[in-house]
Amino acid sequence: MAKDKDIAIKVENVSKLFSIPHEKHATLKASALNIFSKRSYTEFSALRDVSFEVKKGEFFGIIGRNGCGKSTLLKIIAGIYLPTSGKITYDGRISPFLELGVGFNPELTARENIFLGGSILGLTRKELEASFDKIVEFAELQDFIDMKFKNFSSGMQVRLAFALAIYAHAEILLMDEVLAVGDSNFQSKCLEEFNSYREQGKTIVLVTHDITIVQRYCDRAMLLRNGKIVNIGKPEDVGNEYMLQNMSDEEKRILEEREEGDEKSVSRNKDVSITGVEFLDTEGQVRSVFKTGEDITARIHYFTKQPIEKPVFGVAIHTQDGIHISGPNTRTSDIRIPEICGKGYIDFTIKKAPLFTGAYNLTVALFDWNLSIPYSFQEQRYIFRIRSADTNQYGVVKLEISWKI
Repeated sequence: MAKDKDIAIKVENVSKLFSIPHEKHATLKASALNIFSKRSYTEFSALRDVSFEVKKGEFFGIIGRNGCGKSTLLKIIAGIYLPTSGKITYDGRISPFLELGVGFNPELTARENIFLGGSILGLTRKELEASFDKIVEFAELQDFIDMKFKNFSSGMQVRLAFALAIYAHAEILLMDEVLAVGDSNFQSKCLEEFNSYREQGKTIVLVTHDITIVQRYCDRAMLLRNGKIVNIGKPEDVGNEYMLQNMSDEEKRILEEREEGDEKSVSRNKDVSITGVEFLDTEGQVRSVFKTGEDITARIHYFTKQPIEKPVFGVAIHTQDGIHISGPNTRTSDIRIPEICGKGYIDFTIKKAPLFTGAYNLTVALFDWNLSIPYSFQEQRYIFRIRSADTNQYGVVKLEISWKI
């Protein structure tokens, strides 16, 4: 148990090594023939000296690329894996939702699996009977309660598993990509339930690729990379660092492919591209110099060889000396684009640009819905300039101000 009364989970110097055999025997005969042969292994370090704390009543997000150790860490906290070194202490009962189907028997009905899965989570039959109707209602499975679990869609499975985890009434809720499956209505219901859970003073740890969810709902976030902690702090800062990492990784990959002369890979990247940006005034005329207070529209042209569902366009504005002014995207602006294909453009407008004299660099990017895959990006490639007649203020941004004495 965690000693500090305000700490729900304490992770201290946790590392995890996996031994991966070089040879795999697919049949019993192969295993018998090689029973006395010496097998060789490669050690894979999934986590490396990870330490952090999660406070009681906190909504804590963990993000990072595939293979960074997020799910491994959550399984160690849940007690499914043992750490190679280090220790974890916690205060409160844990309810984990880690993988689809874990704790359920595919041959049993949903009704039977509620009692099976609930018992694994430590609930008594009396507790399960008392919560049964609420679990079924939340999972929206009233008409399928006696259907076998194996015949459920992935969305139905995740709804049942999530409902059961929520109604386990544990103090700590561990969630691994629960929002990756299911429709938007169910995702909204999950987030409402998370807020209710937190208001009760309970703790939520959420592993996800969805930067927007982390930035909008989490109290703090942690970024993992190659099994190590890169950053812990404000969700906005951690999410932005994750996006920059993804963009940097993509740029490095493209450069490596070009250096290696991999024509196939380079052409694949050309299937999706931002083809150019032009700056327009309110009359639709192309300009590169604007006045403070004018509307500035960046028309972002793109081309996709194949349809892309739910794309996200993003921009970042920097001064020439590298100061980051703003970085909005269509998703955080509540603009949902169902699909793009072929040639097209999207307009990004800065209303009454509150910028002083100077040159400004524009980064443009095209992401998937979770903001984890940068299909195309161009860093600080486009420049527009501002000329200001206002000499009463100095700096980068013009503020609406007043004085009172």
